[in-house]
Amino acid sequence: MSKLVLVRHGQSQWNLENRFTGWVDVSITPLGAEEAHRAGRMLRGIRFDAAYTSALKRAQETLAIILEELEQKDLPVSKDVALNERHYGDLQGLNKAETAKKFGDQQVHIWRRSYDVAPPGGESLKDTAARTLPYFRSQIMPAVKAGKNVLVVAHGNSLRAIVMDLDGLSKEQVMALNIDTCKPISYEIDSSGKILEKTAA
Repeated sequence: MSKLVLVRHGQSQWNLENRFTGWVDVSITPLGAEEAHRAGRMLRGIRFDAAYTSALKRAQETLAIILEELEQKDLPVSKDVALNERHYGDLQGLNKAETAKKFGDQQVHIWRRSYDVAPPGGESLKDTAARTLPYFRSQIMPAVKAGKNVLVVAHGNSLRAIVMDLDGLSKEQVMALNIDTCKPISYEIDSSGKILEKTAA
């Protein structure tokens, strides 16, 4: 039996400014760093064997702080664009409130929360899952099934895709799924890949 722990990065500068971030490479804020330290303290007692993160620095910075808290700074870390946040296309850099004024609250809500509607020039959650899940299934789950404790620090939508898959959520159910910053989601998984227990901070 092993643990798979999923963590969304700490608050980023553009989270603070209420902007669509996507693949724009912004750092975490001082609050985001505090959140990461807190997440690390919550995970003390778990000895991880491997960690995975995205190609974006807000996730990498969060992971580094968590590993510092765990005194596991030498842990092997794999970085891949497959775990990147959903690409928000033409919305990247725009303020969410201003975007809602321009396109309407309902349209922006659909772009942000729906499963298969993409913003202009960007990815839907379905598109994000199409690049995240093959990597998750081929690289991360085999390590978990082999009995390793694995930490994944990524983004709201790449993690929504993974949780949707693990929990067997429908397209309708995933609309209500929100992944909070730096609140670990932990799965106990056996060697067949069966989930024995799930806990969320």
